[in-house]
Order: sequence, then C-alpha cells, then structure tokens
Amino acid sequence: MRSIWNGAISFGLVSIPIKLVNATENHSISFRQIHTEDGGRIRYRKVCELEDREVTQSEIGKGYEDADGTIIPITEEDLAHLPLPTARTIEIVAFVPAERIDPLQMDAAYYLAASGAPAAKPYTLLREALKRSNKVAIAKYALRGRERLGMLRVVDDVIVMHGLLWPDEVRAPEGVAPDTDVTVRDKELDLADALMDTLGEVDLSELHDEYREAVEEVIAAKAAGEAPPETPEPARSGKVLDLMAALENSVRAAKESRGEGADVTPLTSRPAPKQTGGKKSTSATPAKKTAAKKTTASSTKKSTAKSATQGTKKTAAKKTTTKKSTSSRKRSA
Repeated sequence: MRSIWNGAISFGLVSIPIKLVNATENHSISFRQIHTEDGGRIRYRKVCELEDREVTQSEIGKGYEDADGTIIPITEEDLAHLPLPTARTIEIVAFVPAERIDPLQMDAAYYLAASGAPAAKPYTLLREALKRSNKVAIAKYALRGRERLGMLRVVDDVIVMHGLLWPDEVRAPEGVAPDTDVTVRDKELDLADALMDTLGEVDLSELHDEYREAVEEVIAAKAAGEAPPETPEPARSGKVLDLMAALENSVRAAKESRGEGADVTPLTSRPAPKQTGGKKSTSATPAKKTAAKKTTASSTKKSTAKSATQGTKKTAAKKTTTKKSTSSRKRSA
C-alpha cells in the first residue's frame, strides 16, 4: 500500500520512523457530468482571472484571502518551516482508557507502518505496551496543512491511528432531543429488549452495499442495451397507532426471519409483575369474586330448573302416546 505521509512517532525520548497508509477505501460508484443533449463530458477548467487563460497544475499554488480580498501567497516551504513539533512527528501526549473517547470525535483511519528495519523494535515495544495497558494513545500530528488530533490503538499486530476532531469541533446536541414529555412503560421496554435479543448480533463482514450493487445492475443493463431492472414495490406501512402492537409484530417478524418460532406472548396475557412496597394487586376484589359466585350459582339453578321442566314435559308426552296406543289396540280387538 502506498504511503501518504512519512514521519515518526514521538514516544517520550523514543522516536519511531513510520509511514502513514490509508486504512480505508471508498467503493462508491462515481458519475461524470455530461451534456444531456449529446452526452458530451462537462469539464471544469482552471483559469487565471488576471490573464484569462487556462493554467496547468504546476502553475497553481496556495494563497490565503485576507478580509479585504488581498491574496497572501503561501508556499510549501513556508508550511514546512512551521514552528510546530508535530510538523513531521506524531507526538504522543497521553494514554487513556478507550472508553474515554467519544465516537463522535472519530474521523479517518490510518495504518502506521514501521519505516525500515531499525524501526521494528521500538514499533513493537509501543504496540505491546498498548496491548498490555488496554489503553489508547492520544497524539498530535500535522497533515494536509493543519495540526490534528489522533488516537493510536492496536489492530491485530498493527498500530492504527484514528484522526479525531478537536473537542470544540463537535457540536452540542442542543434542541435535538424531543421537547415533549414522554413516559415509557416497563412493558414497552421489556418488548424492546426482546426485540433486541431476537435481532441479536451480526457478522459485519457479511454486510454489503446493496445500493451500489443495484446501481451496477442498472449500468450493466443499459450498457447491454437492455431495460434496467424495475424497482420492487416497497412494503406498505400504515401509521403506527399502537406502539405495543408494533413491537410485538417486530419481534414476531424478526423470529420468522431467523427461522425461529413466531410465538410472541402478548404482554396483556403475561403474568403481572410483582409489586413492591407491600401493596397487593387489586385486579380482583372480594366483592367482585362474591358477585361472580352468585352469578354462577344463579345460572346453575336456572339451568337445573330448565332441565327439570323439559324432563317433565318429555315424560308427560310419553305417557300420552302410550295411552293412545293402548286405546287403538282395544278398538281393533
């Protein structure tokens, strides 16, 4: 991998020559601007305003525009002689626990490679010290015309540096959180926990950019003179009125997607949690129980009386039928 910066790590009085290598790469699909009428490329040309002509890259330098519009030329030599110890050095200033670093500060990542055989021993020393301490190193360095903050940690057998934003570059989240008072019930949290447990963990190496793959399919189809694939209809989702039902449905869908049983016991049918403080549940009072018993007894009496009446009617009907049958036999005789 090609290095983008050469310098050294300053570890107290120890200096470790290193090379800085990009640890990430961009796989996004790039588009060109074209003239829609004829497909011609749209290009930007670098033109000098004073001479009104296009200039080459070798003729272009840097300049700072003052408040009154005056341009102050700044050369690479000017920047190379900045009175900073971090101009060509990654200066370690502290070692802190990793949890002290807010992920909001995380920026670009770089691999630090030992530069030459003499750097192998001090490089390995710093790497093993970081491993054993379970800490990360906070450092300052200069890159692309400005001083930056960095965090050094170990990945496998390599020291990695993450660029960090300065604390004053991270905006406070004022006015972002909901300004409405909302009460979240324990039952809702229980379902949210169940959903989190059902979704479980994921192997990040299995995740991929589906949008990029879809764009590649469109490009391939058009290059072959074929119609691009149609976009599938998105699933219709109605307005969520019942948060509990939405959570239960989410747990059920997550289980089905993993091939697990989709049984989700509604919270309304689950045993009520035990209450603290010595208070008894008032879900069924003695009065209600008594009323329920009376109602049941009354229903039983009515049912018994009805059965008895029907039995009497059937017996009477049977006797009448027997008498008629006997009279008919006598007449026949």
